[in-house]
Amino acid sequence: MADAEWERDPEQQVLRELDGGVLVLTLNRPDRLNAWTPAMEERLFDLMEEADADPEVRAIVLTGAGRGFCAGADLDALASIGDGVRGGSGGRIEQPDRPKHLPMLLRKPVVAAINGAAAGLGLVVALFADVRFCAEDAKITTSFSRRGLVAEYGVAWRLPRLVGQGRAMDLLLSSRVLTGAEAERIGLAEYARPREEVLPAALDYARALASECSPAALAEIKAQVLRSAESGLDASVAEAVRLMPGAFAHPDFAEGVGAHLERRPPRFAPLPPRRD
Repeated sequence: MADAEWERDPEQQVLRELDGGVLVLTLNRPDRLNAWTPAMEERLFDLMEEADADPEVRAIVLTGAGRGFCAGADLDALASIGDGVRGGSGGRIEQPDRPKHLPMLLRKPVVAAINGAAAGLGLVVALFADVRFCAEDAKITTSFSRRGLVAEYGVAWRLPRLVGQGRAMDLLLSSRVLTGAEAERIGLAEYARPREEVLPAALDYARALASECSPAALAEIKAQVLRSAESGLDASVAEAVRLMPGAFAHPDFAEGVGAHLERRPPRFAPLPPRRD
């Protein structure tokens, strides 16, 4: 199966375009509604990790080519792992250092522009983005129960935190199809737009993050939100109190205040390299 169609041209399966400080990553198998393949996964996560270390990148937008975002795992690839040799609908055993919730772990904000159909693993990756823009008429489904699968890759943790336990159970148990408009209404997506406006709106949002917000603050806020999901209110408040003196002493605080008072765009420094 090494020369199967879904293993070819990994660099073409995810396209990369740097637009100012915004990196646009486009899943690029439009003839298959951008169905997920092992090569796509490797390419996408490589590009995300490179972007996290690249000082020129301040925000990431993830979208799909053509009329879909990602229709889930490519069924040809999925059929090839039915014997259990390789696990998971990504077409390989889960790599501990490359989890599907990687977008949540990056220091830089990730915005999903769900321009069309999103299902299964494609939906999972979008849910682990920080903010979601969705086409009003996009068809969205978890799909797992109708494929004889479990709730994969942490979606059972993420989805209830976005929409509540009852709605998460509904979407996971039934695998029913909802539209992007309903996704916004229940909190699965933050913004719903006409299809042709989804990517431009997501880009405008990401450009604002890139040009107006401190990269250091964005990185720390992402980490705080993730930690606070499990720590409880008292621990979250205590952590904020502990972090605030460092924030006041950081050059970005003086720059942010100065830019506001002087009515000019801020000039925040890029993030330094990640420390282990």
